[in-house]
Amino acid sequence: MNKDSTLYTILAAAVLCLVCSVVVSTAAVKLRPLQEANKVEDKKRNILQVVGLLQEGQSVEEAFKQVEARVVNIRSGEYDSSVDPVSYEQRDAASDPAQSIALDKAEDIAAIGAQAKLASVYLVRNDDGSLKYVILPVHGYGLWSTLYGFLALEGDGNTVVGLSFYDHAETPGLGGEVDNPRWKAQWPGKIAYTEAGEAGLALVKSGADPKHHVDALGGATLTSNGVTNLLKFWLGDMGFRPYLQRVQAGQG
Repeated sequence: MNKDSTLYTILAAAVLCLVCSVVVSTAAVKLRPLQEANKVEDKKRNILQVVGLLQEGQSVEEAFKQVEARVVNIRSGEYDSSVDPVSYEQRDAASDPAQSIALDKAEDIAAIGAQAKLASVYLVRNDDGSLKYVILPVHGYGLWSTLYGFLALEGDGNTVVGLSFYDHAETPGLGGEVDNPRWKAQWPGKIAYTEAGEAGLALVKSGADPKHHVDALGGATLTSNGVTNLLKFWLGDMGFRPYLQRVQAGQG
């Protein structure tokens, strides 16, 4: 075949594309188990970090032995043993109509569309078996993206240990300041619920209630509102409030 012909050029390009696609597909398949393992490890790392349990030089797997994974029914607040708490993926369940609850606009203040019927929780206990920390997965829409993170409370189900987001696409330097250690350092010691029993955590401008509020993100009003709304949702009746009431009653 004439190497200068149009047909030869087309065939050569087609063969090259085929070879490249096979290489890329093979690499994707081979690397998928490693990617999944890294994803699981990153999730565990974020759970540990929000309560300060990951020490320098300590492996994630070793540190995570302190954590007890459980699954709760989001409406009743009771533990559910029908699924494996280690392998259960709440984010996947939320996108499955059979495993999720569709939210109408009025109740969906976190703008998540639907929530899984079952939710993951992570517990850390004291030596005597009493609850030391409870770590809750939370998510909601900010300005550009859904923010996924963990809210950690003390065993009283009311005092904040930390709030950390591990997945979002907010603007660096603005909404992306949710990753700033100085901003995250404002959360420990805040009180999740008001004396009236309402979700009280919020991001506000100067003049905030030091018991419940932290500083809003400068120049990122919509992200700040999104964080406030997701906290109110997940601490409310539609979220973890039924479960946290059980925790507060010593049933955690």
